[in-house]
Amino acid sequence: MKTPVTFIIFKRPETTEKVFEVIRQAQPEKLFVIADGPRNDREGEAEKCEATRSIIEKVDWNCEVIKNYSDINLGCAKRVSSGINWVFENVEESIILEDDCIPDLTFFRFSEELLEKYRDDTRIASITAQNCQFGRNATNYSYYFSRYSHCWGWATWKRAWQHYDLYIKLWEEVKATNILSDILLDSKAVSYWNKVFQSIYENPTGITWDYQWTFTCFMQSALTIIPNVNLISNIGVGADSTHFTSGEDFSYINMATEAIQFPLKHPLFITRNTQADNFVQDTVYGETTLQIFKQKLKEVLKSLNIKPMKKAESSLNLNHR
Repeated sequence: MKTPVTFIIFKRPETTEKVFEVIRQAQPEKLFVIADGPRNDREGEAEKCEATRSIIEKVDWNCEVIKNYSDINLGCAKRVSSGINWVFENVEESIILEDDCIPDLTFFRFSEELLEKYRDDTRIASITAQNCQFGRNATNYSYYFSRYSHCWGWATWKRAWQHYDLYIKLWEEVKATNILSDILLDSKAVSYWNKVFQSIYENPTGITWDYQWTFTCFMQSALTIIPNVNLISNIGVGADSTHFTSGEDFSYINMATEAIQFPLKHPLFITRNTQADNFVQDTVYGETTLQIFKQKLKEVLKSLNIKPMKKAESSLNLNHR
């Protein structure tokens, strides 16, 4: 495989090994590896980071391995974003995988072909492995176009990534001019993404970097290519997970994968699939009635200058009753 692969790792040797085995089957000629450093206050994390990095030493095919390992912990947002910046200082395009997302082997050929086909088409920002339709909204083609930039296994070009801004400095102007309403055309979606981007703007170097990429794609009116079948499975839920814990219920975690068929059947038009996007907004990004109620309750309490009870206090009161 000619296309460079970027592999983002940290401290989970078990999941890293599984993703690495699929990369080994694809045998890219060039492998970029981005690794964050351990946190000093986490017992045993330095050993986990070392064990994870040792997996990269198992490369046994004709491959140039280029490493970007941090000695200190930069955090998810800074480490991933700075790492991808570094990749695109060296190459024009890459397939990007994280240490807890196992792709179907056909994702590599799928990405490689489409990276070439749309290389100079600035309407397209990325190619993803993830399909969240659960069999719904299928097209007659091998893929469709979306405004949502899923990043559990994806590929992009330097020309698209150059617009990325971890700090989303444009947000204040976007918010003031209500640009999201023109982009999303749905009040619930606008409300959801307003909250997300405001939170990111206030804390851009927290644990997320991918919402900033979504913001970038929105601002560029750029589309993402979504395969007509799901090509990735996130196995990262658990105690060591940065974003999810085993107690949470996400139906799109650990989804089954399916090989995509070749030759690819390309769409005859480049326009986003509104029906599929609406489904994703409602299921992946939609707020539940309970979440909306809690948010409104917080706003009411704040207006009355009443501090909400802490979870422990609330539980005690309920138990007492």
